Amino acid sequence: MSQTLDTATDLSDMTDPLHWPDVRTWLETNGQHLLEDRELLEQLGLKAEGRNVVDFGRAALSKMEAAAQREAGARRLIEEISRTNFAAQTQTHVAALDLMEATGHIELARQLDMTTQARFGLAGAAVAIEKPGTVPFGWKSLETGRVDALLGEDGRNWLGPNFTGLDLFGPADGDVRSVALVRMNIRFPDQEESRPALCAFGSVEDEGFTPAMGCELIAFVARVFERMAQRWPLQDV
Repeated sequence: MSQTLDTATDLSDMTDPLHWPDVRTWLETNGQHLLEDRELLEQLGLKAEGRNVVDFGRAALSKMEAAAQREAGARRLIEEISRTNFAAQTQTHVAALDLMEATGHIELARQLDMTTQARFGLAGAAVAIEKPGTVPFGWKSLETGRVDALLGEDGRNWLGPNFTGLDLFGPADGDVRSVALVRMNIRFPDQEESRPALCAFGSVEDEGFTPAMGCELIAFVARVFERMAQRWPLQDV
């Protein structure tokens, strides 16, 4: 049973807990006690303005300030993300221009490795292509079907921790903690059919590449590499 409130009640003698509906009902009929208690109003962030008027200005202002701070924080976060995305896109476009300066397969692979380190701070990048067939110097060779085994038959990319047996980054392999793999299909001008290939990026950070990340930018770099590689015949290697 709810405890009945009375102005003369000694709260220390009350055994039943107070319930808000009872307190609210009591305040509705005994509001003058709240208005006369200046100390309590001050603690609540309120103040009395004349008879039966309570100014909620301070409390309302506090809520508005808190809301404004939340909005400002969200706006700053959005602006920071936008700046980061813009910078990443700019570096990606510059990396594409770097690749376009290559004059052959060997230089193209070297340029990919160098530009990903310089532009994105990665441990490096590597290109691997399935056998049979000539493998340009500086590229890695893969057994037939290896690309499907790594990405799945319909998979276009894979992002996550580095794993034993990948072995694509040479001396930097020991430093690579996470990788991004992008499928390519390269048809050289002097070949009748395309060959499955991988464009691999390695990061020294455990969370450098994760499955939750988007891969549009690295996929763009891989597409540029793919198009460039198809400019030159293998017989010129």
